[in-house]
Amino acid sequence: MKFKNLLSIAFLLFVMNGVAQNSVTTINAKDGTHHITTIIDYPITGTYLYKGAEPIVELKANGTGIFQLHDQPKTTMVWGMECKENGEPKFKKGFDSATYTLWYQNTSSLTPDGNEDWTAVQFSIHFNKLKMYIQGERIKDYVESVEK
Repeated sequence: MKFKNLLSIAFLLFVMNGVAQNSVTTINAKDGTHHITTIIDYPITGTYLYKGAEPIVELKANGTGIFQLHDQPKTTMVWGMECKENGEPKFKKGFDSATYTLWYQNTSSLTPDGNEDWTAVQFSIHFNKLKMYIQGERIKDYVESVEK
């Protein structure tokens, strides 16, 4: 009986630790308040290329990165995927895809008071193709996790 109790406590601590690591940031955009996270249970970090080259989007695990617009220089940014207040990602499930909202803020040109608009763009995962898209044109391949 003690072993079952100990196992239950260990499992509870493991689950609580996993939930605690999913940090949530609250942002204020033109259309209101949103919550973002950098964790959605898929390997979303990395470099997304347009037709195999620039312009790129780079997502780093720490919530920073690069967002390059067409015919523009690379700019630094902070980013996150829209989520609920508890950190659960918001998405729309399709037949073989899921669509999320990626929020980013350009940090290269922040005003002195740190007030810069947040921009929302579409982020989609296409499960059969094993590809991820930002704005439907920046692409990154991914490998499906064995755990799923």
